[in-house]
Amino acid sequence: MPLTAIVAATPSGMIGLDGDMPWQLSSDLRRFKRLSMGGVLIMGRKTFDSIGRVLPGRTICVLTRDATWFHEGVQVYHDTQSIVDDMSSKSAFVVGGAQIYQQLLPFCDRLYLTRVYSQVVGDTSVRIPLDEWRCLFVERVAAGSRDSVPSEFSIWQRLAYTVRGPN
Repeated sequence: MPLTAIVAATPSGMIGLDGDMPWQLSSDLRRFKRLSMGGVLIMGRKTFDSIGRVLPGRTICVLTRDATWFHEGVQVYHDTQSIVDDMSSKSAFVVGGAQIYQQLLPFCDRLYLTRVYSQVVGDTSVRIPLDEWRCLFVERVAAGSRDSVPSEFSIWQRLAYTVRGPN
């Protein structure tokens, strides 16, 4: 089963500031919970540290270079291929941060993307080559009472490229 990425980013690709998201989007957090419940979340150590706990109802896998890192209730991986191999039969979601997206986005065939319409300053960004994807669904989301900015939720499927041999 291929991986799915869940990303919240500004149109310029900004995803974080000082280890946290530089916006408040309760509506997107509810969607994240609904999408990922019962699945496996793959994240980097810094992302896990920013969350600060194991999220209930999901298996947490942390990809880190730190061979001594440990947290109760978390599966730890030290290389990309091991985590990709172990997730081949699971419903797994890549949820950040930037380095993890860079390493694992090539293994994803589905993308849940929240565009955060904000001009926030940040220190962490991600580049998603959307020309390699086909948009299946888009929903504009007005800023609710617990949202700092409006957003847009979309679902993307990786394009299948056909390799052509000599004619």
